[in-house]
Amino acid sequence: MILKQRLLYLTGLALISGCAANAQPEIASAPTGKVLKVCAAENEMPYSNKKGEGFENRLTRLMGQSLNRKIKYVYWKDPRYFIRDFLDKGLCDVVMGVDAGDPRVATTQPYYRSAYTFISREEDGLDLKDWDSEVLRSVNRIGYIPGTPSEIMIRAIGRYSDTFNYNKELVGFKSRRNQYVKYDVSKMVGDISSGKAEVAVLWGPSAARYVKESTVPLTMTVVPDNSTRADGQKVGQHYSTAMAVRKGETALLNQLNNFIQQQSSEIEELLEDEGIPLLPEA
Repeated sequence: MILKQRLLYLTGLALISGCAANAQPEIASAPTGKVLKVCAAENEMPYSNKKGEGFENRLTRLMGQSLNRKIKYVYWKDPRYFIRDFLDKGLCDVVMGVDAGDPRVATTQPYYRSAYTFISREEDGLDLKDWDSEVLRSVNRIGYIPGTPSEIMIRAIGRYSDTFNYNKELVGFKSRRNQYVKYDVSKMVGDISSGKAEVAVLWGPSAARYVKESTVPLTMTVVPDNSTRADGQKVGQHYSTAMAVRKGETALLNQLNNFIQQQSSEIEELLEDEGIPLLPEA
């Protein structure tokens, strides 16, 4: 994410560093209290921002306290290149919120599992159970983020063409060629609240805060993990999220895994407070 998603969403700033990555001391031998550099989005709510208002900011603070390490944020803009240009080059040590098992990095055990969700107004009482729900073929406007499983399923149910124009309206700025295009999740949820759209299909963690804050009661329905496209291939709707370090950084990876295990109750409470739909690990 989800980039996922949580893929699709990040802003930032280059960190000035006088040392090359291979001149850095081994993280594995870092003593307690040593600075821990964390890659984060500069302005990508609800995950993180420079004011520390995102739920990943809160999680990072909890991690720093648990490990007795001072946190230094390294902010970045484009989610397509931050592993290569920041983590791999030693500009940061830890990345929050990656897909568990991401082959580019070494990932911790998952610290939560969540899902894509259907979001609608409670007062509308829409019968939304899964992608076979008949109401998805009759509503006028469905919001989703291109490039996600939601787009694949919108195509599978034959609604891509007649939802195309609305989804183009959701782009926050006019994009030049090869420019990263950002979709404003809060605006998409706001369109459901105002009645401009009937349904949004969004990654739960990216939308939960705005659903919770809406003055109009909204319903958030977890999409079952049984979706298939027209050719019968499964389209995943549930994903596990982990932290990441560079490959070979075994000691730091073990420290993070210990943190996740020992602080599991606190982590779960933090995520539940955000309103994120949490699922048991597969």
